[in-house]
Amino acid sequence: MKSPAKNIKMTSYDDLFNPGQTDTGEKIVKIPLTELHTPKQHPFKVIDDEAMQEMAESITRYGVMVPGIARPQESGGYELVAGNRRKRASEIAGIDALPVIIRELDDDAAIILMVDSNLQRESLLPSEKAFAYKLKLEAMKRQGARTDLTSTPLVQKLSVEVVGEQSGDSREQVRRYIRLTELTPELLQLVDDKSIALRPAKGAARTGLQGH
Repeated sequence: MKSPAKNIKMTSYDDLFNPGQTDTGEKIVKIPLTELHTPKQHPFKVIDDEAMQEMAESITRYGVMVPGIARPQESGGYELVAGNRRKRASEIAGIDALPVIIRELDDDAAIILMVDSNLQRESLLPSEKAFAYKLKLEAMKRQGARTDLTSTPLVQKLSVEVVGEQSGDSREQVRRYIRLTELTPELLQLVDDKSIALRPAKGAARTGLQGH
């Protein structure tokens, strides 16, 4: 499969991998955007901002550089676990299909992969991190409950530490972010707008200003 930008001296995913597969043997296929659906629990915002426009322009010139990851849905189509920003940028660029790797993932594995792939982004809102950490922690706790014989408090403690280690935040910082999920949408927006700092927001949640 040839790159649509073959005259431009830049490597596309077609050149990085063997035709139609990754170096681990997973197949890369192009799926119509209409068959790729955003996960129901997706804490990351897909906004048509300047960064999105830049991504769309890059896709117009070079194509999608990194394939997304999707899993089949029982109802038909695919859940786009990783690559929702690339999907939106492709829509803006007028491209009707996205290269993806199809994987069989259970719900918890899909949540963890979705969170990890998005936490790599340089700019994330506190609210995005907050709900992402909460989702990942809950998924890890469910996995631990299924496979470990340790007590639930210990599983939770270890999970928080792992989430922090994998994200670059301390255990306490992860807990501060997760506590933000208890705030009302109005207060959480103030945190995103940097009108309220993280520590005072955590205190606000503790004093009963959280939503129910």
